[in-house]
Amino acid sequence: MEGMPSIAVVGATGAVGRECLSILEARRFPHRSIRLLASARSAGARVRFAGEERAVEELGPRSFEGIDLAFFAAGAGVAREFVPRATAAGSIVIDKSSAFRADPWAVLAIPEVNRAALRGVARGSVVAVPNCSTIILLVAIEPLRRFGVERVVVSTYQAASGAGAQAMQELEDQTRDVLAGRPATPRVFAEPCAFNVFSHDSAIDPATGLNAEEAKFTSETRRLWGESGEGGGGGVRINATCVRVPVMRGHSESVCLTLGRAVREVEVRAALTAGESIEVVDERGGNRFPTPLRASGGDQVLVGRIRADVTQGVEPGGACRGWNLFVSGDQLRLGAALTAVKIAEELVGVESKQSTNRT
Repeated sequence: MEGMPSIAVVGATGAVGRECLSILEARRFPHRSIRLLASARSAGARVRFAGEERAVEELGPRSFEGIDLAFFAAGAGVAREFVPRATAAGSIVIDKSSAFRADPWAVLAIPEVNRAALRGVARGSVVAVPNCSTIILLVAIEPLRRFGVERVVVSTYQAASGAGAQAMQELEDQTRDVLAGRPATPRVFAEPCAFNVFSHDSAIDPATGLNAEEAKFTSETRRLWGESGEGGGGGVRINATCVRVPVMRGHSESVCLTLGRAVREVEVRAALTAGESIEVVDERGGNRFPTPLRASGGDQVLVGRIRADVTQGVEPGGACRGWNLFVSGDQLRLGAALTAVKIAEELVGVESKQSTNRT
């Protein structure tokens, strides 16, 4: 794509859509025009962007005429209905939903992980943004791929905001109710989310026992890393357990890796410190490590609790194939909107003029 693109943001009034607009503005993404799109009930709302109040238009069949680049920050149902209309109009679509992640004709991309996949993306194409938990994991461990990553055991601690604005409101309401001595009444989730931890709310495969969130780790990682894993071999092995926690914003993950060769702690730390979009937060003396609160509002994955997994054996000199990490990331930013904007920057061929990284 050459020149200043015309852009559209679908779902402009939602949590991810508003985050996308904020990041586009902060990073001074080059564009000649912008169109804000949402459902009929949000049409006519005013959203501030680049110092101006802008009207939100109703998403419709002709919304993508003249649009070069369309950001979809809506659900899978909206994406399945309107992405084909956008691509037919010649737009490149960057879709945050789960609608097209598994489709071989769509590009699945995280710039920090498989930037090369974005070269040569043509008009009328779809670039799918992976699941937020996958993004946080893979950005964190990408620097360690130089040592080979054979197996990953990951347990997630996922915030209510991953299920949308209504889930965030439910956590707030239930917290007030419980503290006032009233029962927590679930509406969005099947289980009370205040003062509780429960299995991720995605559908469970009765044959495997995996929920959809857990299955995405393997399928998306192998595709992003270019590993087929057909027949049970040739791909990274991932064992995931995904849960919701009573956190408003920011996902965390406990990660245990098996590397292809034994390495020393100094090598692991050096690789992580040099990694793209990573901030190492690992102060053993002060017990200061990644938390969702520290990650919230930031554009980096926080990585800490860096330590050898001695159950996998330690060689003389301290080298080990097994390594533990604890990571936190803002799933609305790095796990969604920021990754979409970074993809767009790659497609347009520009670097952001202002970093939004928080230190």
